Amino acid sequence: MTILGRLLKNRRSGESQAAWNRPNLHGPELLDLSSRSFEHGATIPTEHNAKNAGGRNLSPHLAWNPPPAGTAQLLLVVEDTDVPTPKPAVHCVVLIDPAVHDLPPGALTARDPAPGVTVLRSFIGRGYKGPAPIKGHGPHHYAFQLFAFATPLDTAPGRPAPDEARPAKLLPSITATVLARGRLIGTVER
Repeated sequence: MTILGRLLKNRRSGESQAAWNRPNLHGPELLDLSSRSFEHGATIPTEHNAKNAGGRNLSPHLAWNPPPAGTAQLLLVVEDTDVPTPKPAVHCVVLIDPAVHDLPPGALTARDPAPGVTVLRSFIGRGYKGPAPIKGHGPHHYAFQLFAFATPLDTAPGRPAPDEARPAKLLPSITATVLARGRLIGTVER
């Protein structure tokens, strides 16, 4: 597997295709997204990796400042922007009640999410899927991106229901006004 990583070393999806850079998800950068598990730009601890990468597939602690008044819903998107594919791999997508400002470790599981969390489909399945980059491919950046919306996502006519849509359909179809957004990036290398 290390040989494959070296062969694909210069192939990466990149930041340009990340949810953060989608024109329909632009907005003021007011949310201070942080974690007790790792600092922005630092290595994500192994326990948060996928099981096949030596981890426990445990979502990290996440916290943020209160969103602006009028926030109807929060959307958290976790992406690996270094996969050797045209677009980032979406590891987790969840809707969060705006009254929630803190998620404990393990809060993003598909079977037992934290109160106020609705788990949606990701590229890989439902719930948090921890990092498992290709061995030898170099560092992978995992972007935890949080968006505060003025209206709930399920109220826009003519778009797929959030709980059924894959990220490739859901993210570009969002028309709700972004009131605030924030992101936290961690790295993993094998």
